[in-house]
Amino acid sequence: MRKELAKREGERKKFTAVFVRLGKKVNYKGYSEETILLQHIKDAETQRTVTDHVWFSFTKGFQQLTLSEGAVIEFEARVKEYTKGYVNRRYGIDKSKRDYRLSHPTKIKVIQT
Repeated sequence: MRKELAKREGERKKFTAVFVRLGKKVNYKGYSEETILLQHIKDAETQRTVTDHVWFSFTKGFQQLTLSEGAVIEFEARVKEYTKGYVNRRYGIDKSKRDYRLSHPTKIKVIQT
């Protein structure tokens, strides 16, 4: 669990991160969707690491940037709780647990290339 994020649930804060690479996933409708991997996510005010990595959809805000591997990005995002893990109600299997993520990134800019 991301304990540093759990302390800030519901807050919208400014973060910094290092761009690693682009990826792809299949969304819930079955279509391929581009994603972006960021590592070393830090609170911009305190410089404390809040999580080791985060995946975002490759939205318009990220597409407008000129990204190269290792570029440092600054953005604002909301800390949200979500449920992850395997659930099969038919057989009574529930291996889900709560975790925390960053969502709705805005004001995205490159601060170091």
